[in-house]
Formats: sequence, structure tokens, C-alpha cells
Amino acid sequence: MCRKAFYIRMMSSYEFQNDLEKLLDVMPPKVVSHLTQERLNDVIELVLDIGRIPEVRHAGGKIEKLETDVVNDDDIKYVTARIQEFTHDNRSGIPGTLHRISAIKNRQGKVIGLTCRIGRVVTGTITCIKDICTQGKSILFLGPPGVGKTTKLREISRLVADELGKRVVIVDTSNEIAGDGDVPHPAVGASRRMQVAQPELQKDIMIEAVENHTPEVIVVDEIGTEAEAQAARTIAERGVMLIATAHGNCLESLIKNPTLSDLVGGIQSVTLGDDEAKRRATQKTVLEREKQPTFDIVIEITDRDTLAVYKNTSEAVDYILRGWPIRPEIRKTNSIPNQNIADNAKEVISETKTEIQTAKDNSMNFSFSRHDYVEKVKPLKKVYLYAVSRTIVEKIIERLDLNVEITRNIEDSDIIIAHKNFAKGGAKILSSAQEYRVRVFYVKTNSMAQIQKVLKDALDIQPGDTDITTNFKDETELALDEAKAGIKKMQEGAPEIELLPQNQQIRKLQHELVEQYGFKSVSLGDEPNRRLKIIK
Repeated sequence: MCRKAFYIRMMSSYEFQNDLEKLLDVMPPKVVSHLTQERLNDVIELVLDIGRIPEVRHAGGKIEKLETDVVNDDDIKYVTARIQEFTHDNRSGIPGTLHRISAIKNRQGKVIGLTCRIGRVVTGTITCIKDICTQGKSILFLGPPGVGKTTKLREISRLVADELGKRVVIVDTSNEIAGDGDVPHPAVGASRRMQVAQPELQKDIMIEAVENHTPEVIVVDEIGTEAEAQAARTIAERGVMLIATAHGNCLESLIKNPTLSDLVGGIQSVTLGDDEAKRRATQKTVLEREKQPTFDIVIEITDRDTLAVYKNTSEAVDYILRGWPIRPEIRKTNSIPNQNIADNAKEVISETKTEIQTAKDNSMNFSFSRHDYVEKVKPLKKVYLYAVSRTIVEKIIERLDLNVEITRNIEDSDIIIAHKNFAKGGAKILSSAQEYRVRVFYVKTNSMAQIQKVLKDALDIQPGDTDITTNFKDETELALDEAKAGIKKMQEGAPEIELLPQNQQIRKLQHELVEQYGFKSVSLGDEPNRRLKIIK
């Protein structure tokens, strides 16, 4: 089969643009003859080392050796004669493609090995975060090598330049984003590209891009030095949207990296006052965020299909420094959250219209405000309770009409509400919360007012978000307040205290409250005058 026919048959099986024909044109014939279609379906790199059998590296980590002779000096020269000269970072490419060829040299500067990385134009990798990319906020991608960080930068560049009409400038070190040659690869759309001659000059080109070419968006791959981090901050402070990747697998590792921690606000040691240290239940010297982060959003790429999104970098860094569990929003590349949100919103609007019409039909005094709609479209929050009265929580949820569900599994929960008695002492709830990255909120007592206040804090319900105020008192809350007053009198020396008659459900809550303070209680009388007596 001729080489051209082989390319055509091979290329027809791909869903994305590979430009494999141009890469195979520069490979030694003995290598090309063993590169079957099956071998090239998910290939990432071709490795040629003198004195060794050529290797094919696949996406899943599999390394396959070709059934051919070892690589010799002529094979290396065959490749190097057909590509451009290697730059200072020992990299070269093929004009008009995204392929990268890196050299290994001996001490005399002779090329003795080649790593040929196959660049692909893969579309759809940012579908699940398209809503984030169109907000105009600066985004930092983190992740190990080979998970597709550069691929996502390439697609975001095209999205922002073509669909949003923004002025995009790519600072392209080693031509990894927009390919080799003077003309940027079509995969980046209308984005302009500034090439970087040497990696150490990347910081200078970043500043030059802002000063000379009036960009609205700058895209940078692999911020790895303190000078580049400072250049990124300068760009962000000038109001330019910055899309970049950085060395580091996760946000926590980036915070601990003294060279790059400035990207997320930097850290500093702070000495707290006695009262503040006691309130936080921490030592007096703690680590805190030093300033505003350069990037508004941080996205961890855990694998090619999974992204962990921190929508508020400041909040995420503060939580991590204080040791509070925080759970990022997990998104999959094969999901479209925007569509789901839109569908849910349509359903809510439809339900709300039905409720309004029903209210009118029944001649009810119905009042509908913008808050009613906003509250309904908020995503469902799952709450795990630990030593907290489920009955009271359920009543608060019902009374405030919250979109909250009580779950029995910590791993499914968004927040945990626990009694303060379990805040220390190595309680299992703390280790579980840390494991599943769930934030814990503590209540001092199992009173209606206390639980309601903590629940509002946990759900970030601001004043005015609901018609029910914190000072609202219902019969349960009044009854529990009466029990607390009775407990206080018992602590002051009263032999016994008899409370007002209550129904069975409220009496049960009073019994639980009394027991927490080390007293006993009994029920007296018959319904509807059955009541509680507190005794020692």
C-alpha cells in the first residue's frame, strides 16, 4: 500500500484533526511501516533513542515497542533533516501543525534521542465549563502533565476570540498552543499569537503583549517562575482577563509552593489576639492569605474527563489555610451543566406560574416576589446532621421554605451541621468531613434559634432573603426558650421547675434539651394539659 493511501485510510477513523500525515512524512520509513491504524488511535508520543527499539506511548500509559531494528544515527538524521532547527529549549515542530519534536543531546551537542509528541485538535473539552469561560474572569488551570491543559487553552482561545469577539493574544512559549510556523493553527480561531524565543523570556513577552497590543484576554501556558507570577499579577491588575496553566496538581499544592503562591494571593504568618484565637479554636500564629488572588477561578484537571472547579479562589484559599473542608464543583467533559440549569429553571418557572394561577383561582391573598423565584432555582443542598435535632432542622427547612434535604450519608452531603461538643477531641465526624471535603458548621445548643442561625450561615442566606427573620418566635421556639430559662433556675439552686403544657412533639424536644444540661425531666398530667417537670 502506498504511503498516501495509508494516510487517507488512517485519518478517516479520527474524530479530530491530527495532521498525522505531516508527522509521518518526517519519520524514518522503518518506523512508519510498523505504525498500524490500531497503534495510532490513541498514541501520544513516538520515542526514538539511538541503540533502542522505537516506542509508541499511548494515552492510557501503555508503552509499546515496534517490531523493527534499533534506532541508529541515520534514523535520527532522517528526522532532523526534515524539521526546523532546535531552539534553545531543544524543541522543534512542523509548520502548520501542533506536533512537537524534542531532542535529547549528548555533551557534544549531538542529537541522540527524539520525543515526538502528537498534537491534536480535540473539540468539546470545555463544553462543561463554557459558562465559566464566558464570564470574563481570570482562570487558572492546574493538573499533571498529559491531562489536556494545553488543549483546553487552545479551545478557550478560539471560543473567546470567535464567539465572544474578544481581542485575544496568546503568549506561546515553544509554540505549543498555536503550533509551529508563522501562521497560527486554525484551532485558535482569530486569536493573535506572540512567539517566545526562549522560555526565560516568557515574562517579558507577557508584559509586552499588554503594553503593545491592547488585548482583552491573554492566554499563557505553564507559569512556572516567580517572575512570571509577578507578570501575571501585573496583567490582571490592568483589567485584562488572563487564562493560564501552572505547575501543580491541586490548589493546596500551589498554596504551599512559595514560588507560585502569589497566583492565589500568597500566604503570610499572622499572630492573632487571645480572643480571636479562642474564637477560631486555633493557635495564635496562623497562616492567612496575603492579598487578592491573581486568578478569580481555579480549575483542577484531575483527568481528561474530570474537572474540579473552585469558583471563588479567595474563599477556597481561606478555607484551606484555616483547615476547613471545602468541596469543589465537579464537572465532567461529557456533561453540559448549562443545559441542565436551563431545564431546571424552566421547570421552576412553570411550577411557579401554576402556583400563582392556583392562588388567583382560589382567591387567596397571594404575594409573589423576585426572591421567591431566586430561592426556588437555587440548587438542592444536602445536609448531614451530627448530634443535632433532626426534628428542629426539618421544621426550620419547612418554615423557611429552603431547598434543603437531610441526608444520612456524609459522602453525599454538601454541608455538615454538628453539635459543638464534637468540635474537638478527634471526633470521627471531623476526619470524615476532611476526607470528603465537606465544610462543618457547629451549633452550641439544640435550640430553634441557634440551629436556625447556623443553618442560615451554612446556606449563606442573607438578611432580606426570606420573610422569616431571626427574631421570629413560633410555639416550639418559645417552649424551648422556656425550658432554657427553667434550666437556668435549676442551675441557680431551684429544686424543680414545672413548664407550661405542650404537645408531645415539643415535649420531646424539651426532654432532649434538659438532658443535655445534666438534669432529668418527667411528663405530668393528661392531654391537652400534659407538661414537663425538670428535676435534679
